[in-house]
Amino acid sequence: MTTTAPRLGTALARLLVLAAALLGTLLAGAAPASAHAALTGSDPKDGAVVATAPKEVNLTFSEQVAMSPDSIRVLDPAGRRADTGEIRDLCSGSVVRYGVGLRAGLPDGTYTVAWQTVSADSHPIAGAFTFSIGAPSTTSVALPDRPPGGGVVGVLYGIARYLSYAGFAVLVGGGAFVLACWPRGASVRPVQQTVVRGWLTLTGATLALLLLRNPYTGSGELSDAFDLAGLKAVLETKTGAALTSRLLLLGAAALFVAVLFGAYARRTDPKEKKDLAFGLGLGGTVVAAGIAGTWALAEHASTGIQPGIAMPVDILHLLAVAAWLGGLTVLLVALYRAPSLDRRAVARFSTVALGSVTVLAATGLYQSWRQVGSWSALTGTRYGQLLLVKAGLVAVLVGIAWISRRWTRRLADPAPAATAADEPEAEGADAGAEASGAGAAEAKPEAEDEGAGSPEPEDEGAGAEEPEDEGAGAVEPEAEAEAEAEAEAEADPERAAQLARQRAAVATARRKRERDADPERAGLRRSVLTEAAVAVVLLAVTTILTSTEPGRTEEEAGRAGTASSGPAAVPDRPVDIRLPFDTGGVDGKGVVRLSLDPGRTGANALHIFVERPNGKPLDVPEIKVALTLEAKDVGPLPVAPDRIQTGHWSASGVQIPMPGDWKIQVTVRTSDIDQTTIDKNVKIG
Repeated sequence: MTTTAPRLGTALARLLVLAAALLGTLLAGAAPASAHAALTGSDPKDGAVVATAPKEVNLTFSEQVAMSPDSIRVLDPAGRRADTGEIRDLCSGSVVRYGVGLRAGLPDGTYTVAWQTVSADSHPIAGAFTFSIGAPSTTSVALPDRPPGGGVVGVLYGIARYLSYAGFAVLVGGGAFVLACWPRGASVRPVQQTVVRGWLTLTGATLALLLLRNPYTGSGELSDAFDLAGLKAVLETKTGAALTSRLLLLGAAALFVAVLFGAYARRTDPKEKKDLAFGLGLGGTVVAAGIAGTWALAEHASTGIQPGIAMPVDILHLLAVAAWLGGLTVLLVALYRAPSLDRRAVARFSTVALGSVTVLAATGLYQSWRQVGSWSALTGTRYGQLLLVKAGLVAVLVGIAWISRRWTRRLADPAPAATAADEPEAEGADAGAEASGAGAAEAKPEAEDEGAGSPEPEDEGAGAEEPEDEGAGAVEPEAEAEAEAEAEAEADPERAAQLARQRAAVATARRKRERDADPERAGLRRSVLTEAAVAVVLLAVTTILTSTEPGRTEEEAGRAGTASSGPAAVPDRPVDIRLPFDTGGVDGKGVVRLSLDPGRTGANALHIFVERPNGKPLDVPEIKVALTLEAKDVGPLPVAPDRIQTGHWSASGVQIPMPGDWKIQVTVRTSDIDQTTIDKNVKIG
């Protein structure tokens, strides 16, 4: 009885369209690369108005960053540099803070702080904010619209990242499949080409990443990729060292590939081949783990919480992905281009794939907890949403693998109608179909299949053809013609070689027609092709995920931003505010400069300076101050400062009972009938 393969063409087409649409949506909606580090605070704060120019500007980040001399720039209203260019490391314990000194004698106006740095996980971050000295003013500073890591350089860098992951999976997974599942595949040319192309892809992508690193984290100009000074600076960074180490390890990987497809493929003695396989397996594992470690040591796993655990977990995760998807790629190539594949390879790969899925599940759960941190971040952040998409794609991939498992079980049974003459061909078809690439399939090898497998391509000679039974009348003329051809061949060696090539081509074409016409193998190939299509989208989602700010960090930065988005004052330093006023009378215009020292709960010293618009002291009849904490219904608490000298008023022992957002009201009277009240909210810690 003939088994009819289910028609998966329509379903496959729909799935490929869906996968392409999903990939396009993800790539189109992908934001520029966001790093783990985020700006959590600044001094002065964004939008702050300070009475006097600060000595420096400080920035606080959620995680460690790499600073360069131009990482923090302070620009005056005219766009000129107002900083000294000297970056100060103010980090203490878990607090990551850097500052830059300001020049003396800065005039009043609005200043722009532009910063750009590289997060510890290798991604560039940038931003800008403003603060004002004296009073806000117009500014001519124009910041670039292009985000860090964007533009053409960002696109090329993203493509190189994707290709590096894909090349790693094919190189490592393909080599593992040949060693652990299908040793005879080491002599199959399509398999050799696939693994070698994986090595070439990873090597080329790594070189591209190294060259693009300088413009990716800096100017964004593609021409800077060949700047030797910039390349030297990149080599001194953690990411540059990781990429250089990857290139060195790829040299060892090239030796592994050469031995695998050279000496190992030619070995005939079982003991020698087993010993060589052990050495290749041990060395290949070390090299593969080292290459995976170049990602773990330079990117996500190296920063954040528990890096000592996260880095080895990340290495295991990458190796499991490579073993599964890389092995699947080699199986797909074998199904389409190799003439045969041992049935035993299916059971072996099933074991490897099942172990890979188990490792992926365990390491993925840990990584999800580490990077997301909360249920709200799982659905409320882009990282969490992409993680849900990735989990869904893995589930789809496992489901398709289950379909492939059904095919492998069906094809593992011997064909009931096979005759003695047909058994070799049937076993060859079964063996090729068994190599499904089902991700977690567990097809058990049959005892009668232990010797299964069609001859290798080089064994398909002229003598491999079976005589076709087309009747006695037809056989004799063919036999006579063949005898004449052989007689001519004996007399002409060139004719003999041509005849042998023709026979080999005919035999190969006949076997290919029989293989492709087999309904089980055709259905299985469609199933494995579908797995590969989903795997391509899965790899793209993973690449986007690695350049997206994790949900845990995004939520922490959001909370810090909310806490710091309020008033101008900074805890643990004097409160300095500047309040312009206009009472409407003669000498009714001026500025009140108020200082509250130390600007925290408890006793504070209050100083008030009243100045004319030209900066000279202004003597006024009366100054009154009141403090109100509206959130707690505290106040107003009146303060009666004493006149010290012209334009200077002071009060000591001003009590601030509790921290919070306090409203400071200042009433200025410039004559018997002209007065005004001005106020400002400040945060007092």
